[in-house]
Amino acid sequence: MKKIKLYLDTSVISALDDPEKPERMQETQVLWEDIKSGKYDIFVSDVLFEEIRDCQQLKRDSLFNFLYEIEFVNIESSETINTIADEIIKQDILKAKHRNDCLHIGSALEGYCDCIVSWNFRHLVNFKTIKGVRIITNVLNYKNIEIMSPTMLINKEK
Repeated sequence: MKKIKLYLDTSVISALDDPEKPERMQETQVLWEDIKSGKYDIFVSDVLFEEIRDCQQLKRDSLFNFLYEIEFVNIESSETINTIADEIIKQDILKAKHRNDCLHIGSALEGYCDCIVSWNFRHLVNFKTIKGVRIITNVLNYKNIEIMSPTMLINKEK
């Protein structure tokens, strides 16, 4: 059976070590074990690397250490991804000041991922964005993509 292709945004990596949100951290760690075991094909993008590089040294080192525990495909920035981000902003799905979130969506679409995984409920994992991205995928002729939190992917019965 073909593996599900997950696109991870920065919030997922960051949640792996976030003692201020213990339940989120625990659920992300469960998903991370599934990822490390090869259950999913993982995709990230240049945007994730830029956001990690912007962190303070200690956090940056920690996030890169987590990231390099897994196998992933990096989706490099492109004109197509920028065009998708522009369309997301033009359609008022997200504002221009949240361009990185638009670039995450564009990268996931360009990588033909099945799902964007994020803890960003304000900009990504919410009804308006999910509905808007479905419209974008139809207009730009991409396959539909799911947007969900790590909670929706884990089996809590383990």
